[in-house]
This record gives sequence, C-alpha cells and structure tokens, in this order.
Amino acid sequence: MNTNKKEVITCEGLYKFESELNDLKVNKRREIAEKIKEAREQGDLSENAEYDAAKDEQRDIEARIVELESFLKNVEVIYEEDVDTDKIGVGNKVKLYDIDFDEEVDYMIVGTSEVDIDAGKISPISPVGKALMGAKVGDIVDVETHAGTFKYEVLDISVGITNISK
Repeated sequence: MNTNKKEVITCEGLYKFESELNDLKVNKRREIAEKIKEAREQGDLSENAEYDAAKDEQRDIEARIVELESFLKNVEVIYEEDVDTDKIGVGNKVKLYDIDFDEEVDYMIVGTSEVDIDAGKISPISPVGKALMGAKVGDIVDVETHAGTFKYEVLDISVGITNISK
C-alpha cells in the first residue's frame, strides 16, 4: 500500500481495513501472546521452535498493524453521496458493451487497495479504469492493453457503493 499520498478508497474499503486492524489488535495480539506464553512454559527458549515461530508471527502482526494505521491516516474516503453518476469515477458501477467481443461487462471502480478482479473491482489506474475515468453514457472508449486496443461503449453508470455503518 502506498502511504506517501492520499489514497482514495470506498467506505466499504475503509470498513474492511478498520475491521482487519481491530481484529489484529484485539484478537490476534491476544492469540499470539498466549502462544508465546505456552512456548515459554516449555523451558529452554534457545532451541524452542514454537517460541521462535510465535515471535516471528508477533513481528508480522505488529508490522501489519503499523502498515494499516499509517495507511488509514492517509486515505480519502468516498461515500455513496459523493459518487457522481454523470461521469465515471471511483465508486461507480459501470455497464459496458465490449464491441470487440459483442458482450456486456460490468465493473466497479474502486481504490487501488481494494482491487478484486474476480469480483469485477478495478482501479482507476488499471488500463480499463484509466480509459473509463471521466467517460459518460454513450461514450466509446479505447482501452490500451499489452494484448492490443479494445473498444467499450458505456451503457450505464450507477452508484456502486453503499455506506456501511459500524
């Protein structure tokens, strides 16, 4: 995750990352403390593989906590009411007509940290996302990829996110 500049994420993404951070702080820390305690009770720590593994896991958990806290300090959250349906941007669900393959496809534009290709969630910096940003219904967009150029017609733009309350 890039923490040098503000990253745009959806409120769903915010909830996901905050939930992960909470789980790490509340549950995982407790679980690893118990593993370390049990390993210490086994005696000699210099040759205790369980102790070493638990300490490694603890180090990984603490590093992820620091990473998430830093990331969450540097995000700009897009809420449902912020999403424009006149032109494509982060938070939109778009229905496209793939001119080359004669089929309709759906994508949701999300922040780069929320990308899930299998779920149709793409970032605004992906080839398709970049080509779609700012497009309107009826526009034909050319998508440059390593496999060639593809043409899509924008059929529909809707709000693709919902606000999540904790």
